[in-house]
Amino acid sequence: MPKGGMRAKKSSGTPTADDLALFREATAGTQPLSPSNLKPIATVKPKPKPIPVQSFLDCHDALAESIAGPVSWEQAMETGDELVYLKLGLSRDLLRKLRRGHWVAQDELDLHGLNQVQARLMLGEFLAECRRRHLRCVRIIHGKGLRSPNREPVLKHKLNQWLPRCQEILAYSQAPQNLGGSGALLVLLDG
Repeated sequence: MPKGGMRAKKSSGTPTADDLALFREATAGTQPLSPSNLKPIATVKPKPKPIPVQSFLDCHDALAESIAGPVSWEQAMETGDELVYLKLGLSRDLLRKLRRGHWVAQDELDLHGLNQVQARLMLGEFLAECRRRHLRCVRIIHGKGLRSPNREPVLKHKLNQWLPRCQEILAYSQAPQNLGGSGALLVLLDG
């Protein structure tokens, strides 16, 4: 038998007279809400994720570039097209590992379609969130500038100015072709 010597009874779904008496006793002195104070309960449906159209376009461009024979990593370094940064005092092996995809990108920021001011704000918010979440490696998609005036990758050059100034940035490198190539960076953070 349960505590108190009373037997547990099966609930039939219909309240008994005892149940109603207990309810009335428990709610004595309360006032029902007036109909004007009642608000319908809104069901929150998650917003669908946006379709990364620019990412699809970049993948298409990367595929076309790979068919044409991409520039090797060493050749890109010689031409100066690849963005590379390594914080002073860190081993070059760290940068080598980043380039080879040793770390998986834990999150990404897509800056396509943003102007410089918007991109700078989004970057600051993104890095603060990464710091809060203790992320180690992220991908920042800046685009190749194919749709920019003069077909120049404006945000790519801006990132090369902004990122080294951020204390949490240990290193960054152009992403491998399958992750955006010259249109994205892999960034290693001081997690």
